[in-house]
Amino acid sequence: MQPLAQRADTSETRTIYVVGAGIAGLTLTLALAKFGARVVLLERASALSEVGAGLQVSPNARQVLNGLGLDRPIADASFEPAGIDVYPHGAGRPIGPLLLGAAAERRFGAPYAVMHRADLVDVLYRACRRFANVDMLFGIKGFSAEVQGTGVALEITEADGRTRGGRGFALVGADGVHSQVRTQLLGEAAARPTGSVAWRAMLPAGTVAGVLSPQNTSLMLGSGYHGVIYPLPHRDQVNVVVITRQRPSDASSSAPRIGWSLTRSGRLEAVLAAAEGRWSHWPLLEARPRAWHRGPIGLVGDAAHAMPPFQAQGAAMAIEDAATLAPLLVSQPSAEAAFARYGAARRGRVERVRKQSSANGRIFHLPWPLSVARDTVVRLGGGEGQLRRLGWLYGHNAMDGTGHKRD
Repeated sequence: MQPLAQRADTSETRTIYVVGAGIAGLTLTLALAKFGARVVLLERASALSEVGAGLQVSPNARQVLNGLGLDRPIADASFEPAGIDVYPHGAGRPIGPLLLGAAAERRFGAPYAVMHRADLVDVLYRACRRFANVDMLFGIKGFSAEVQGTGVALEITEADGRTRGGRGFALVGADGVHSQVRTQLLGEAAARPTGSVAWRAMLPAGTVAGVLSPQNTSLMLGSGYHGVIYPLPHRDQVNVVVITRQRPSDASSSAPRIGWSLTRSGRLEAVLAAAEGRWSHWPLLEARPRAWHRGPIGLVGDAAHAMPPFQAQGAAMAIEDAATLAPLLVSQPSAEAAFARYGAARRGRVERVRKQSSANGRIFHLPWPLSVARDTVVRLGGGEGQLRRLGWLYGHNAMDGTGHKRD
């Protein structure tokens, strides 16, 4: 067995193993590297890929990314919508827009942007590669880990079948909703279905020209479904997500089923027609483990708290996790102490975001006539109503160590 990490762990140089090269794992790797830790990143895939679709980078996430020195590359790879056009069921014209753009940046000190997941992963990956204290192992076949003293010992099987071993200060599972670290090392439950299915498609921008605003995100609401559509200009594409309430076993691979009365406005019907044959779908899952850590082994991102996407905060919560955990792992006397303080700092906020997301799902999918009250509240709130209401969420800056709110 070849040694993977030879240096002893000290307060100055600690080896942290991170499992998963997604947004959570790469953000944590970058943050740890900037603090001087030695990071070994483990990923089963042989290389980063284009798998995924659009995501929203809200101001609370952008504050962290900016703090990691990524403001310019994120700006170059993303788009900042001016607002959100809300289309109630059957409406030909939107409510709003609900303001984003300059209003969000003025209020929270960072913009609200949308981008392709693969582009965010690429920005993070390129930043991580600049650090000599980061080792990235792609294509691993598997690994085992056990607690030894205050640290953790690993045995890793690489793509060619050779095994390598090492000992680290901590092991962090950033391996997503189906986390092996959560289920196999911490003994926590597998993720469970939420009862919703997400249908995603990427369309050429020209397919919705004249149908939806090229400057705004469009939110389309209906009984038992909602759609989110926004432009990704630097890719010359439009991201489309339709979420329906249905059992995963009822979801065909062809197209979402959202009811006979969809066609009253014609706009979403036009988008669905343009997306024909392009859909992929995933059952939406959530993970709610009792513990986020055991000794020197812990979790971040979806591995710790996968939640419904109705507030578009999955990536943002992972990014905040990384900003909170990284300085603790390099400053606390033990990984156990670092994970305990991280959990104390993050669990309450994550649970509040989960509840907000679940509430949005119920509100978005209200049937008529209950939806009339919802639409009235949106109108009365005005252009900055949602920014005022969500100041606690978007104004949070996990980089300053105090959870400062700016609203």
